[in-house]
Amino acid sequence: MPDHYCGSVNFFLAALGVLGVASSGPLIAATLGATSVSALAIAFWRNAIGSAVMAGPVLVRQPRQFGRVTGSEFRWSLAAAVSLALHFACFITSLQLTSVAAATALVCLQSGWIAVFQLFRGVRHRWEVLAGLGLAFGGVVAITGFDMGTSPQALVGDLLAVAGGILAGAYTLAGGRARRTMGTGVYTTLCYGMCAAVVAVLALAAGQPLAGFDAAGWLGILAITVCAQLVGHTAFNHLLATWSPLLVSMIILLEIPGAALLAAGFLGETLPGGTYAGLGMILVGLAVVVAGQRRSLRVRRGADRIAELGTD
Repeated sequence: MPDHYCGSVNFFLAALGVLGVASSGPLIAATLGATSVSALAIAFWRNAIGSAVMAGPVLVRQPRQFGRVTGSEFRWSLAAAVSLALHFACFITSLQLTSVAAATALVCLQSGWIAVFQLFRGVRHRWEVLAGLGLAFGGVVAITGFDMGTSPQALVGDLLAVAGGILAGAYTLAGGRARRTMGTGVYTTLCYGMCAAVVAVLALAAGQPLAGFDAAGWLGILAITVCAQLVGHTAFNHLLATWSPLLVSMIILLEIPGAALLAAGFLGETLPGGTYAGLGMILVGLAVVVAGQRRSLRVRRGADRIAELGTD
C-alpha cells in the first residue's frame, strides 16, 4: 500500500479520533447530570460493549489470533487496561466535582507526563519537541485558563483530573508497546475487556450500581460508547502502531478546543475567548513536535547506518 495512502488514512483516523474523544466530556457530564447513571457504570459499559464489538470481526475472520497472544503482549495489554480503568474512575468522577473545561484540560496533559516517563527511561527529546510541548500547553491555558481551585470540591476534581492524565499517559505508553506486535482488533478486545473487569471490581467496592437505569441513562451510555470509545479510543489505538505515543497524546490535546466547538455548535454554549488562539497554538506546537521527532529519527537512522558500515 502506498505511503501517501497510509498517511492520508492515518490523518483521517486522527481527525475522527479527536471528534470522538472531544464528545466524551460533554456527553458524560450531560449523562451524569440528567440521569441516575453512576460514574463507574459509564466506564464499565463503554468498555464492555467496546470489547464485544471489537471482538466480532476478529472472531469471524481470524479467530485463532486470540490464541496466539504472547505472554509479553498480554502483560502490556493488562497494564494498559488497568491504567485505563483507573483513568476512567478518576476522570469521570472529576466531571462531577469540577468544570468540564478544567477536567478535560488537565486530563489531556498526558503528553507532558509521557515526556516525563520517557525521560526517566533515558529518552532525550530534542529542543523542538520540548518547545512544541510548551507551546501546545500554552494553547490549553489560552482556551481554558484551567479555572482551578474555585472551591474545595473543584480542587479535588482538578486533582483527580491530573491523576487521570498521568494514568492516560501510562495507558498510551503500554498500549504503544503492545501494538508493536498486536493487531488493533485483538489488542482493543483484550484491553477494553480487562478494563471492564477492573472497573466492575471498583464499582462493587464503591457500591456503585452497574444496571437499573432509565432509558435516558442507557441512551447516554450508548452515545458515549459509540463516539468516545469505539470511534475515539479505537482510532488512537490503531495509530499507536505507526505513530509514537508522544505524538498520539499531543493530538489528543485537540480534544480541548474540539469539545468547546462541539458544545457551541450543538448545545449553544459560548466559546471561551481564547479558543481560536489556543487551537492555533496547539496546532503549531504539534507541527514543531513532529518536526523534532522526524529530525531525531533521521539522526538515529544515520547513526545506525554508520555503525553498520563500521562493522563491514
